[in-house]
Amino acid sequence: MRNAAETIGRNTLAGIAELGLAAVLLLESLGWIFTGARRRQPVRFSAVLAQCMDIGLRALPIVTVLSFAIGAMVAIQGIHTLSIFGAESQVTLGIALSITREFAPLITGILVAGRSGSALAARLGTMKINEEISALTVIGINPVRYLVAPSLLAMVLMVPLLTWYSDMVALLGAGIYVSLDLGMSFTAYLGELRLYLDNHDILHGIGKSVLFGMLITLVGVVNGLGVTGGAEGVGRMTTRSVVHAISAIVITDMVFTFLMTR
Repeated sequence: MRNAAETIGRNTLAGIAELGLAAVLLLESLGWIFTGARRRQPVRFSAVLAQCMDIGLRALPIVTVLSFAIGAMVAIQGIHTLSIFGAESQVTLGIALSITREFAPLITGILVAGRSGSALAARLGTMKINEEISALTVIGINPVRYLVAPSLLAMVLMVPLLTWYSDMVALLGAGIYVSLDLGMSFTAYLGELRLYLDNHDILHGIGKSVLFGMLITLVGVVNGLGVTGGAEGVGRMTTRSVVHAISAIVITDMVFTFLMTR
């Protein structure tokens, strides 16, 4: 019992320390983003652009495939469920709300966490092992401004854009299946989408994706900076960053949905 209590206590303290580090990194990154130019040390536009390319444009193929599949899946399950009540014609309402408010931001966040969040953790972990982060400090370059702030800014910009793109692709996939299965014309489907959807529903999902982008960056950075040992340590913390990021996204999604639908 004593060993178990000590283990729980150590893990709890370590978790609190990581949360504190994440909060400090977030505040410092925001400080460099908004005040770096006045301090004559702006966040590098080239670094932000490179991160946007990696996080956004290079993720389009996998986001397209999975979003289309998710949209079709929602349509299949919606039609099957509503057919029990003979209400298949109302499937567009469920598709519109579930995709824009839940599925699109969630699948986008998980994809970015697995793809870019893990890469960020691995890159920072490797730099820490090679003492490149210490070298940056020695030559007078702030590591947060140079490494963390560009990634945070790129995530906050690109994850919402990917979510909006995922909305469009998933609704397209759902519309194609609805047209084939129910014989509804695609024009009628689009008309129902315009009837049921409003800006609040789309902004609900995009607002969550902004939080997801921050979480993915902070989790990746904290785990990357926590790397110890060699290649094994990098692999362990990279895996840990993916698990933590996805867990944080799902829990945040639940809390956000609860608060916004009260």
